[in-house]
Amino acid sequence: MPKNLTANRAALGHRLSYALRHPARVPRHLRRTVRDAWLRHRSPDHVAYYRAVMRSDTRRDPDAAVGSRSRERWLALGAMQFDYLLEHGLLPEHRMLEIGCGNLRAGWRFIEYLDPGHYYGVDISPDILFAAQDTLRAQGLQDRLPTLTPVRDLTLGFLPAGRFDVVHAHSVFSHSPLPVIEECFAHLGRLLAPGGWFDFTFDRTEGAEHHVLREDFYYRTETLLALAADHGLTARFMADWERLGHGQSKIRVTHRTDG
Repeated sequence: MPKNLTANRAALGHRLSYALRHPARVPRHLRRTVRDAWLRHRSPDHVAYYRAVMRSDTRRDPDAAVGSRSRERWLALGAMQFDYLLEHGLLPEHRMLEIGCGNLRAGWRFIEYLDPGHYYGVDISPDILFAAQDTLRAQGLQDRLPTLTPVRDLTLGFLPAGRFDVVHAHSVFSHSPLPVIEECFAHLGRLLAPGGWFDFTFDRTEGAEHHVLREDFYYRTETLLALAADHGLTARFMADWERLGHGQSKIRVTHRTDG
């Protein structure tokens, strides 16, 4: 299905039209709205808010918590991410950091492919990392020695400089306000090895930037390219990702000297 790049999903008119076209989805949206109001009251900063969202969603279904409506879709989306990075030069000897690794939808494939000990996954949600441990056990990957670590934020100051050839964040910035994204950009360059790259997806709009509740954020491409440049990074829109038909778009970030 083609992306709708002009709709403002937060606008009342769009919400009413969507409800009329998809009445079966209205109860779920109302539950999310009530949860949003409650969690905003209890968790004023965004990371704490979204950690609580993930706790709630993971208890229901870990696959759905990372955006997969079925196990088949979970497998397909993980394969899409893995195959894309393979096409772009991911090698077994690379060291990889996955930000927002979730329950290892793509991560288990990276862990299986990379040399033992070369995968490092972080997530703000301890609950989804428990589910990630279940995935490791189910896939029989314990001897690949991945590291899975909960984090408070995206400063990632405990990680060594110049360590990672590939940094990957799928469906993370689609749930993040700009200050969280900027925090990541401000510290990312320190982590990248020479020649390394950082791929992330985002919900793209060509209209007004907006968010739905505090869970889904829509950005213009140029906003994120400029933000990366402000932190001494080079960023480019990955047009070849678009042909895969995923609902989000992708940007690649490198050190400015790497081009």
